[in-house]
Amino acid sequence: MTGDPEDPAHSTRRRFLVLAGAGVSTALAGCSGRPDTAEYESSGTIDPPSKDEPNASAASAAAARAELDGHDYAVPLDTLALRGHELDVKDDYRGVVIQGSVENTGQQRLELVEVRARVYDTNGEQLGQYLDSTHDLAAGATWSFDVIVLETPSDVGSYDIAVLGSLA
Repeated sequence: MTGDPEDPAHSTRRRFLVLAGAGVSTALAGCSGRPDTAEYESSGTIDPPSKDEPNASAASAAAARAELDGHDYAVPLDTLALRGHELDVKDDYRGVVIQGSVENTGQQRLELVEVRARVYDTNGEQLGQYLDSTHDLAAGATWSFDVIVLETPSDVGSYDIAVLGSLA
């Protein structure tokens, strides 16, 4: 590193130090329990990120998506069988819960399985969307799910449910 302000490595280091300092100051101000009365001064400016400098995690995710061909990662609809489900009200922290089970009827292990539920009031208006998920469901295995619904039991009129999965 040359110390030259025009050097890209210097600019990145300066940007990191300014952002880290601001983050620590914000975190400490939030922990004090009283309004922040201190004045903070910055001796530098933050350069906007260049369009030529992609975020490392975004670049990694884009590369992973690029390697997938079409729907090679999604499981066929007949690979997951919804074996039953019902809405129940529990006397514990969960409250309204949609419980049931899903079977992997395919020949391959599934990396991710999700059960998604849309919940409606008695007038048919959607109240929210909720889900439960599991990882690594072996071929032939059954998973019991609990979709926790964050609604008052008397507000829930109906729900619909879907099962999705992706291959390992």
